[in-house]
Amino acid sequence: MKNFKDPWKTRIARTLTAMLKDAGIAGRVEPSQVVAELPPQPEYGDLGFPMFGFAKLFRKGPPLIAQTLAAALTEEDARCPESREAAGVFAACGPYLNVHLDRGAAAAAIIGPVLEDPALGRPGILTGSRIMVEFSSPNTNKPLHLGHLRNDVLGESISRILAACGAEVRKVCIINDRGIHICKSMLAYKEHGLGRTPESEGVKSDHFVGGWYVKFSRDLKAETEGLKEKGLSGKEAEAEAPLQQRAQQMLRLWEAGDPETVALWKKMNAWTVEGMKETYRRTGISFDQYYFESQTYLLGKEEILKGLEQGLFYKAEDGAVMVDLTGEKLDKKVLLRSDGTSIYITQDIGLAINRNRDWPFDRLVYVVGSEQQYHFQVLFAILKKLGFEWANNLYHLSYGMVNLPEGKMKSREGTVVDADDLIDSLRDDALAEIREKEREDALDDPKEAAEKVALGALHYYLLQVNPQKDMLFDPRESLSFNGNTGPYLQYMGARISSMLRKAAVPQDAGGEVPGGIACKLLSGDAEWELLKTLAAYPDAVADAAARMDPSVLAAYLYELSKAFSRFYHDCPILNAPQADLSAARLALSRGVLRVLKDAMHLICVPFLEIM
Repeated sequence: MKNFKDPWKTRIARTLTAMLKDAGIAGRVEPSQVVAELPPQPEYGDLGFPMFGFAKLFRKGPPLIAQTLAAALTEEDARCPESREAAGVFAACGPYLNVHLDRGAAAAAIIGPVLEDPALGRPGILTGSRIMVEFSSPNTNKPLHLGHLRNDVLGESISRILAACGAEVRKVCIINDRGIHICKSMLAYKEHGLGRTPESEGVKSDHFVGGWYVKFSRDLKAETEGLKEKGLSGKEAEAEAPLQQRAQQMLRLWEAGDPETVALWKKMNAWTVEGMKETYRRTGISFDQYYFESQTYLLGKEEILKGLEQGLFYKAEDGAVMVDLTGEKLDKKVLLRSDGTSIYITQDIGLAINRNRDWPFDRLVYVVGSEQQYHFQVLFAILKKLGFEWANNLYHLSYGMVNLPEGKMKSREGTVVDADDLIDSLRDDALAEIREKEREDALDDPKEAAEKVALGALHYYLLQVNPQKDMLFDPRESLSFNGNTGPYLQYMGARISSMLRKAAVPQDAGGEVPGGIACKLLSGDAEWELLKTLAAYPDAVADAAARMDPSVLAAYLYELSKAFSRFYHDCPILNAPQADLSAARLALSRGVLRVLKDAMHLICVPFLEIM
């Protein structure tokens, strides 16, 4: 989709270049150097172009450049008013060139591409780049929970946004399937499971495994409390607890390849992974490749030893291999223990290198909680020391914690909100709302519609906040059909679809603008605000990608929906006073529907034609 600002950037660049020539100054201004902004007040015009960036080139102050440019553009239009794709009224306002656009001409320039261009909202700023996005990173001792849902939708949405900007994107997931936490659920099942299975209990397989982790934690707490009564500290009591010691023994058996332990590990991990994948399918999350920690935890050691030989790292007195990152304002960090074993960051170093060998990328984005910021600063610094050029393009998309109004979730106490349970609850509440409004007969499958409303409510609520901020998820507020919510966007899409059905207008929102549509009639204030909002879509997509922040698109969608609501209220569409005006407003409505559908897909909000 062509940005309606582009013709203006091209024209202003051309005029500025001519001004340089007239002044006897060598040089050329490219369209990419021209910045276009939306003025804060309508009286300043429809577009504003700051001249700060050209002061050095022209050896003049920005206000004088703006004045000269306004005069030159006005003179050009006076000479050939019919030949300008970008026409308007020009005025210098301090260091800005402000432009009042010809609304009729701009309306045609905006609606045509919105309806016809297959590259709708695709700014192409990342064309040719290869970006890998890692997200989710679940453990196999429990099902996905509310925190995972925020991680998952952030990763999926940013992947779609980057792809919309032209990047080739590869989505990967590292599944943490080894360690003491895995052995805890294994031990509880081994000692108390009595051969039960998810099928025999009628329980989703990852929930079944998670239940054993909760049992272990509760039993361990009881043992720990008993030891604390005998005078041990909390840390000592947990270490001395028989359950904890048996779990540590199970971990040693796993690492030694004990057949019985490995067989149990494979069975329980398979249960958890299949349950997680079912939740991924339900929520529209997908991956191009899964990595498993059990297959990658030994990676990295060889690279660290190479770095030691090259003098990038050093050995401490106890034999541990260290890196000194004080020059990077970080710290000294152990990379290999004194016994030669790896630590967590060693694995991450090896995994990043291995991934680049699997699929050479230009950039790797890690979607991981903000509590791991220091870890990634260290990881990126070490990979740069090792000389990997791509290490300069690593990015930690950090996000804050998400909790319910009731308080913080604690998985060991069984108070975590399971992802499936939360979606079920939202779906049931949405279905109750549909029944209360007596809308069941209008829907082919009310339960499926309620599921989509639930996902729209959930995903939009999780994405509307800047990722770095902590947040409370309020289920009741998220399901509201009024205000800044996913269901409000879905309702707006269904409303437009219903209107287009009544008008017998194609609802695919694609294809050519019907011949004879008088877009120039769309000159009212509500129409103009909606047109400008539509035209800003490519910028919103590009901005979301540049910031790595889907909340930019969420905010854009809300503004688009509000602008359409005002237009719908102020401008009769099906009952417009003229047939030509009705057709033009229907074309504008089709454009809004197309952008709405496309942008909702980018932030993982299902679209509904009927609600």
